Amino acid sequence: MADTSWYEDWLSTPRFHRYLSASSGDRERALALYEWNLRLSAAITRDISHLEIALRNAYDRTLSELWQGSDHWTLDPESPVTTPLPRTRNGRAFDANAGNRRSIDEAVRRCRHRSTAPDDIITELPFGFWRHVTDAAHEKALWVPYLHHAWASGTDRSTIDRTLSRVNIVRNRAAHHEPVIISGRTGVLTVYEEIVELLGLLLPNLAKHVAATTTVAAVLLDRP
Repeated sequence: MADTSWYEDWLSTPRFHRYLSASSGDRERALALYEWNLRLSAAITRDISHLEIALRNAYDRTLSELWQGSDHWTLDPESPVTTPLPRTRNGRAFDANAGNRRSIDEAVRRCRHRSTAPDDIITELPFGFWRHVTDAAHEKALWVPYLHHAWASGTDRSTIDRTLSRVNIVRNRAAHHEPVIISGRTGVLTVYEEIVELLGLLLPNLAKHVAATTTVAAVLLDRP
């Protein structure tokens, strides 16, 4: 019998045993399941990346067109994305834009070998930044005056926020090489369907492109 002890040296015992438990103790099947999870992660990451790029460009375009500031909205301290935004949650006061400023500062630092042109900063901002600006704390400061214009008429902010949160969870799990199987068959198919729904409200032609070219369903059918 082939030596498979290196599986744990490679993946770590806790990580490998997640797949071993799902494979009734069959080590070769567990390895196949791990490889399948990577293929599924790659498939859903591709679709999420299309959404992320469309979302950040739509928000940048909308804010750039509608907000009349002296500098680009990522760099101007008076921007509705960066200016202090006092809010209260569970009786505790907080600044809803503090995280935005940290994300932008970090994006600027990552641009240190390039210019800090707005396009470079936009590219460096994480998915969580774009999801965060649609949360409840930003409804009156960002959604109502600006961001709702990026979506189809009548789009509900809270629906967008909840959906982007679910997409972000799967994105992070895939990025950190964690199992993207969530419950039942998998939550990935649901997230894929939500991506297409979001794109239908944001950029319908891209929604059609993603639906026509995704490999998520094919990989799901190829599960060991």
